[in-house]
Amino acid sequence: MRKFLIATAMVAALPALAAEVTKDAQLGTTMDEVKASLVDMGYDVRKVKMEDGEIEAYAVMGDTLSEVFVDPATGQVTRIVAK
Repeated sequence: MRKFLIATAMVAALPALAAEVTKDAQLGTTMDEVKASLVDMGYDVRKVKMEDGEIEAYAVMGDTLSEVFVDPATGQVTRIVAK
């Protein structure tokens, strides 16, 4: 019984499977929606701002920092720059 409880606790502690954002993704039309979508995908969102008419989010997954640009009218990702 003890081994079963330990194994169950270990499985429950695993992080959700991360998904990589793609150019065709729909993340939302507001900065809050974009941030929430990226967090749900497993990203650590460092900063979200409006720049040049687009929502720009700085998100980290693993060792990769990505700048994700979203059209606020459609909520669609327009480009991704990985650093």
